[in-house]
Amino acid sequence: MSPSRKHSITLAKKPSKASNLMKMLPRSFFLLMTFTSLLLGGNCAGRLPNPITDVCWKCIFPIRILGVKIVSGGADDKTHHAKPCFCPKKGIPAPVPGLPVSLWEPVRMVDVTRTPWCFVNLGGIQPVKTGIRARGDVRQDSSTNQTSFYNVHWYTWPVITWLEMFMDFVCLEKTSFDVSYVTELDPTWNDDSKSLILNPEALLFGNPISQFACAADCAASSSHLPLDSLYWCGGCQGSFFPYTGSVGAHNGGVQASLLLTGRMISKLHRELLLMSTTGERALCKPCLSPIIKKSQYRTQMLYPISQSRACQPLGSTEVAWQGGREFPGKGSDFGYLIWRKRDCCAF
Repeated sequence: MSPSRKHSITLAKKPSKASNLMKMLPRSFFLLMTFTSLLLGGNCAGRLPNPITDVCWKCIFPIRILGVKIVSGGADDKTHHAKPCFCPKKGIPAPVPGLPVSLWEPVRMVDVTRTPWCFVNLGGIQPVKTGIRARGDVRQDSSTNQTSFYNVHWYTWPVITWLEMFMDFVCLEKTSFDVSYVTELDPTWNDDSKSLILNPEALLFGNPISQFACAADCAASSSHLPLDSLYWCGGCQGSFFPYTGSVGAHNGGVQASLLLTGRMISKLHRELLLMSTTGERALCKPCLSPIIKKSQYRTQMLYPISQSRACQPLGSTEVAWQGGREFPGKGSDFGYLIWRKRDCCAF
């Protein structure tokens, strides 16, 4: 099955087989893969994720209708809507009644890489060769702290739509694959002073008291869900501020990459590129949210070793599962799948 235009996907009426899945990608994706296959760099490694075996499909649960669990298991959730909902519909003068539905959906992918322009989740391709030194290597600063720097790439990856699961379900995002954001083109990503344009309040939270509060966020996210009120905290990994690729306290590649994944999500909310998808206001459609709602996101490692049976809230400790998921060479860059909680009014 071929797409009808460059950035659209035509869905079949019957579920596609996994072998035919790649035929649904945009033509531009294949052109990119063909062009960059000749430009692979020695420092760039990665793997194209398999949507069948690499995705933790139990993380889509629980599914709730009218606040009642229809399917249990999977991730914890925070919002419950036990009353019918009413939403406006084009062409109808009065709000249309519906049933509140909630579930988790895999919607985005993230690269966290030491090598500029290395697309980890696209198989380790590097379409742009630059003279920029890979700044992701761990360094020792003047004290005993280790620091690091990584670039981040943000993908739109609507894997549920590709697999035609719940294809006619109004609550699911229906978009096409896209490389949506690359920090190599963002002048604020490697400059702390420029990043203050987006989050000037970072000056207020750069003190021991504010950072000590992140210990509570670490405990909350590891046991259940992160504390949305502590929006500057990245839980057990560190602070979301400033919105740059620098990690001031590098304790390992998994810790640093998880922190930058959460930081990127927070940054995109501040830039109004991500929306709130949970709560009463988001039942009819996603709403603007310049401050991240951490409880609506979960992460799952895709590379170098897929975490195909688990996903975790932002900020939860990585100590229990990080063993063996970082190693020299091809195991020094990381890829993650982003799960997002979706509350909506189905009618």
